[in-house]
Amino acid sequence: MKKITLLIVDDHPLFRQGVVDALALETDMKVIGQASNGADALELIRSLRPAVAVLDVNLPGINGQQITHQVTQEKSPTRVLLVTGYDDVEQALHAALAGAAAFCSKNIEPQNLVQIIRDVVRGKFIFSSQVFNQRELEAWMNEQMEGARRSYSEPGSPFHPLSEREMEVLECVVKGMSNKEIAGLLGISHQTVKNHVTSILRKFGVEDRTQAVVYALKHGWVQLKNAERQSWQKI
Repeated sequence: MKKITLLIVDDHPLFRQGVVDALALETDMKVIGQASNGADALELIRSLRPAVAVLDVNLPGINGQQITHQVTQEKSPTRVLLVTGYDDVEQALHAALAGAAAFCSKNIEPQNLVQIIRDVVRGKFIFSSQVFNQRELEAWMNEQMEGARRSYSEPGSPFHPLSEREMEVLECVVKGMSNKEIAGLLGISHQTVKNHVTSILRKFGVEDRTQAVVYALKHGWVQLKNAERQSWQKI
């Protein structure tokens, strides 16, 4: 029986080893590589071409969302399962947009993780604890995007344009980066990032980051592929 080859990527050694040990118990699975940062993960995906890469979202260097996008752009046969300590619909939507096959919380039971991996290998997509085929996933994504559109109103007049720094922060938000990652990239404090995000939400007349992303894409302030392309030029 051909085994499911796996790459496990997490910057916390204890958690990473726990996942490796749990999956090693499965007779149809084989862990062929491990990594603790984004750059090494991308290199191993390219060289080892595992069937499934289990990636932490928040990795040093290139984060899990960015790796997923790059793997998708390269049309790699590896399917990506993103795991996070902060499971919410916003991150799940970003993961789906990036091209992930699945997204789940680190609190998941080992047997459920095993089942998700098997579903992913069979070509399924798992988001918000639901199993989708390609058509169903697209419908779910459209539903999430439409829900965000319905939940905000157009900003009032006069409309205050974003500053240059706010545009930089917005592009990072569209790429799915956390406030901490944005602070590191732009060389500003975490609190300054929070202040900029708050200002963006106020100017757009929206309530959260997901709505801001939808607004920015809908109105042409940024485009997802253009906003992310600069990140890959250095990879």
